Amino acid sequence: MNNQNTEVFTSRSAQFGAERKRKRRVRSIILSVVAVVLIAGVAAGAYVWSLSSNFSRKSNTVALDFSKEQQENRPVKDPDDGSMNILMLGVDHSDEADNGADSLKGPAGQRSDSMMLVHIPEDRSQIYVMSVVRDLWVEIPGHGMNKLNSAISFGGVPLLMQTLEGMFDTKIDHVAMIDFEGFRELSTALGGIKVDNEIAFTANDTDYFYPEGEITLEGDRALRFVRERKSFIDGDYQRVKNQRKFIASAASQLLSRETLTNPVKLYEIVDKVAPYLTLDEDFDAATLVGLGQQLSAVDPEHMAMFTIPTAGSSTSPDGQSIELASELAVAQISEALQTDTMDEYLKAHPPAE
Repeated sequence: MNNQNTEVFTSRSAQFGAERKRKRRVRSIILSVVAVVLIAGVAAGAYVWSLSSNFSRKSNTVALDFSKEQQENRPVKDPDDGSMNILMLGVDHSDEADNGADSLKGPAGQRSDSMMLVHIPEDRSQIYVMSVVRDLWVEIPGHGMNKLNSAISFGGVPLLMQTLEGMFDTKIDHVAMIDFEGFRELSTALGGIKVDNEIAFTANDTDYFYPEGEITLEGDRALRFVRERKSFIDGDYQRVKNQRKFIASAASQLLSRETLTNPVKLYEIVDKVAPYLTLDEDFDAATLVGLGQQLSAVDPEHMAMFTIPTAGSSTSPDGQSIELASELAVAQISEALQTDTMDEYLKAHPPAE
């Protein structure tokens, strides 16, 4: 992959208040779907190598730069283990002065607003997206107990990976960061996303009116549709429904025969959305293409998505609002990751809505 924008993530100052946990979970799921769908689209096209080359030029890379000690302490993966674990970090610049792809290059682009661990089984039959709570109270190597997201401020992405790998005793193969603004570009490149809107509303502080029934979302209106919650009595819950509708429709349109057989449209999608993606240096075009082809039978609408169970909310000794880790859940998920039996774990512990 072209080393167009190689840099190590560091933290940025918290400029805004803490976001609601439900919002972060939903955003994690959406960002994961966008990334996976885009990869599948790149790999499924008839002009796959040209598309992947363009993807490499447009997307960004991040150097992980593990120290020798960190590298030596990482879990060792069985050579016969064909599963893949991807750490996905999401950022949203909706409230910031800097926005768009350029914001990925500066400090504002280096803060994770959401994080999730994506597990892809060896048989490539499913994609498991586990949203990880940023406020989870965990042991951060060299820094004691702290919020999980603090690992980024203490030591960037390598320390975050080391922390998660230590929790689950499982190696993370790749890292990807996705900017929420890519939503707008995807909707435009697809020529609009059609959804069945069940509740008519006008987005708060705008003149964007969304009538009941089938509507077409594009550009800023699409972005606002998936972000809006203040217009609804049940706030985040209705937003969850709207976002799921948007993603289902976007995935269907992106992976439709009409799109995949249209090289002009495919090039436009890659050209517009790839700049909002940042991947580790080893997550190159060949890996992406191979993965996309292997996942071609997976329906993006039916990916397995869940949030890591916690033991409830609490307050840290220094007064921070935190989420307590469930030792039982961590142990069960660790075993599922190591044995590639995530399907069995979710059957025994179905995620709550």
